[in-house]
Amino acid sequence: MNNLVFQKNRDLDLIALGRLAVDLNANEMGPMEETSTFSKYLGGSPANICIAVSRLGLKSGFIGRVADDQFGRFIINYLKDSGIDYSNVTVDESGAKTGLTFTEIKSPTDCSILMYRYNAVDLKFDICDVKEEYIKRSKAILISGTALAASPSREAVFAAVELARKHKTVVFFDIDYRPYTWKSVEETAIYYSLLAERCDVIIGTREEFDMLEMISDPDNEDDDVTANKWFDYNAKIMVIKHGKEGSYAYTAEGKKYTGAVFPVIPVKTFGAGDSYAGGFIYGLMQGYDPGKAMELGAASASIVVSSHSCSDAMPDINKIHRFIKQYDGEKSYDVKNI
Repeated sequence: MNNLVFQKNRDLDLIALGRLAVDLNANEMGPMEETSTFSKYLGGSPANICIAVSRLGLKSGFIGRVADDQFGRFIINYLKDSGIDYSNVTVDESGAKTGLTFTEIKSPTDCSILMYRYNAVDLKFDICDVKEEYIKRSKAILISGTALAASPSREAVFAAVELARKHKTVVFFDIDYRPYTWKSVEETAIYYSLLAERCDVIIGTREEFDMLEMISDPDNEDDDVTANKWFDYNAKIMVIKHGKEGSYAYTAEGKKYTGAVFPVIPVKTFGAGDSYAGGFIYGLMQGYDPGKAMELGAASASIVVSSHSCSDAMPDINKIHRFIKQYDGEKSYDVKNI
């Protein structure tokens, strides 16, 4: 059990908002300047999380914008084929372009990304795109922090959150801090803090929370202090991730959970955070306690980093259960055969 209350008799479980993009993942290992070919996948943190929960069996939808071009059509088709409601995804005709992310895989543990965000269509997401009746149809919404980086997307996010609170729709906030999309870390901290005050569940790394608190409490590095700070507002569950060391969940009632860790030999490092969030959110929406939900998130993350893609590799719940069972049994496994 957990302390979240999801409204019954709503036809959507989760609506994600914000960044719909395209990932171009290197097929060869080595520096990007020497890479010859790339594979195309759906990208963007909220898009990946939306795909993750959909693969796990939740009914999901999306609010955002895509470009009126080939990549925009690719994204719409991907959402459609994945069973995600895209009725509130607007085709933008302003000339803005789909955000592109090129990934570099120098080694399984040495990866980086090159992101093209100039005139990105997802940041054209407008307050007029947020329909109150659509928010009312969902048990929860997901906000990814990148959507706060510029107007009018920023205002659209705050409008969606206010409507969610009005209709008792649970608000998940995945911090997803991308410094290259912001003018300054101080600007980031201000807007992230304003949003965090309004959210029910906040998920981030220790480094992301340090950024979030750099103005209000710049010397704090204590997870307990961080959790209690946001419980003073609307937060009910906090997740603070520490990379390979695992993650910790805190509840407003004073409970603390230590997350499971499933070390694997990765193909690449990116995609872990989105798959973790998808598994964790799914678990909470099934009524599991945060510890069990974190276990699902950690297993999902291990499966995804063991694959070339992010969105395509999001597992279904049976694959997650098989992974956990096999890992806990012989600790000898091949993710590709699970």
